[in-house]
Amino acid sequence: MWKTKEGSTGRLVQLCIGYFFFYIITGVSVKYFLGKPELGFPGMNDMQYLVYSTIGGNMFALVIVIMLGWYKLQSNGMTTFLGIKMPEEFLYIIPSGICTAVVIPTTTLMYSLPISVMVAMVIMRGSVIVISRIVDEIQIRKGILKKRIYLEENVAVGFALIAVGINIFYGKQGEFDFIYNVAAMTILISYIIAYFIRIYIMNYFKNTRAKGVKQDNKGYFGVEQIAASITMILGGIFVLLSPQLLGWNAKQIIDFANSFTTPHSMWGWAILAGTAFGIVAFFSVFIFMFKGRTATFAGLVNRLTSLIAGTAATLIFAISFGGKFPGTADWLSLVFILIAVGFISIAEKKRTAELKATHELDDDINNGVVKPA
Repeated sequence: MWKTKEGSTGRLVQLCIGYFFFYIITGVSVKYFLGKPELGFPGMNDMQYLVYSTIGGNMFALVIVIMLGWYKLQSNGMTTFLGIKMPEEFLYIIPSGICTAVVIPTTTLMYSLPISVMVAMVIMRGSVIVISRIVDEIQIRKGILKKRIYLEENVAVGFALIAVGINIFYGKQGEFDFIYNVAAMTILISYIIAYFIRIYIMNYFKNTRAKGVKQDNKGYFGVEQIAASITMILGGIFVLLSPQLLGWNAKQIIDFANSFTTPHSMWGWAILAGTAFGIVAFFSVFIFMFKGRTATFAGLVNRLTSLIAGTAATLIFAISFGGKFPGTADWLSLVFILIAVGFISIAEKKRTAELKATHELDDDINNGVVKPA
């Protein structure tokens, strides 16, 4: 039952199930650790949980990458940069890792801004769906992507955007006043730009494999994770030293430093909970880079899975810890999500038939002949 081929619908379903399960754990953990102390929760602030969960998730992913040797990428060829011989893909996978290091903290920082949680979710999920569609359009026009976008994929994009935007109609006046806040707009723009570059690079890698070279998603993830880890460590050191070096004293910077100097009593448990976030990263990247699919399709599958998991996490937290149950907007949004899922299911059947007709899923195509670098 669990033995599936690379690029098959069965493998895609497995990735979605894993993503869904660990995303729920991540969602429930966030609500638990950020819950108010008077209600029996740890009462961490946003920055504390960001620091601890990021450490846990990043350390877990990094250990797996190093132990399994995923940094040994199967490459199109070698190149020399600054006198160092390396796989040519490193020249753009490392920048992708730097973008990942921007996406991870800005995702959490979005929730600490003068902006409602629902609006933050709308912006983050909606932007990824739109970015994925734009990436496909650019790569089709540049001849990088040779596949066409099915009508069902475009229709699914429409319903998905309706789903993520429904909460806007239930929002309160003034929720978009954050556009006049410099810090808020800097974080938002950084998130969108970093995600755009990252999704473009992922699909460039996927769509430019030479004949006989395996689409080594594990190798891509490994190199990207190492680059992201180094970037976040250096960035963290810079932020810690910024008050002395540059005189910066923003609340977020002070909270970041206090997470280390006066750690929360449950910091260890938060790091442990963060490992679920690290596991989510594996499934998320492998869905984004799923063999033979467009960025539009993969972005939809990724975001729709997270939307459903987010609703499930809210429901589980409400039942288990007495939190708020999903509201009318959440359930209405879920209806449009399921409609979008229906359309991408039709697109998946079409794409699978196409890939079988072109022998792109055959074992002789999947097995690379180039040795790891």
